[in-house]
Amino acid sequence: MDPLPLEKSPQADLPNDLEALRQIVSQCHLCDLAKTRNRVVFGEGNPKAQLMFIGEGPGASEDATGRPFVGRAGQLLTRMIENVLQIPREQVYIANIVKCRPPNNRVPTPQEAQTCLPYLLKQIELVDPKILVALGATSYRWLTGDKTPISKIRGHKLTFGNRILVPTFHPSYLLRNPSKKREAYQDLLLIKELLCEVS
Repeated sequence: MDPLPLEKSPQADLPNDLEALRQIVSQCHLCDLAKTRNRVVFGEGNPKAQLMFIGEGPGASEDATGRPFVGRAGQLLTRMIENVLQIPREQVYIANIVKCRPPNNRVPTPQEAQTCLPYLLKQIELVDPKILVALGATSYRWLTGDKTPISKIRGHKLTFGNRILVPTFHPSYLLRNPSKKREAYQDLLLIKELLCEVS
């Protein structure tokens, strides 16, 4: 499922500036996650990144700091970016499907994801990356509408509008299932190859 044409989409009314968008998101109370969050986790990285990683939602460390992927899963993601792709984390952009932590790190509800998705789609539009990486099933599902298990779709080169989309395992899944790191490594090699092609 590609994003809606901009003139028909909820993100059409959002500002065409990342910092202005951050201000709006930081004051958002459109769903119940706002009631239990400590910090909104907007996203961070190079505002002109060619590569954008999209996770599911903030965890406890992210909720405390307001930064995405800073806990154990985030440390693994940073190593994946810097050791395999061989680029600094600061050169990519990292965001999530939802900007506030779901209680007990549960999966975001459809209502929560649908409410927050326009913010993410606007971020994608403004950063304008060539390649998107969907980290895990939740990210892949909400970006595409496809319920194919991540184990079946990971490592495929897909299209997302005029961009390339590569689904792979979420780093938190890899922490629980270290045997899957080899497959994730293969996915990263594909991403590295694609980055060379679009550069």
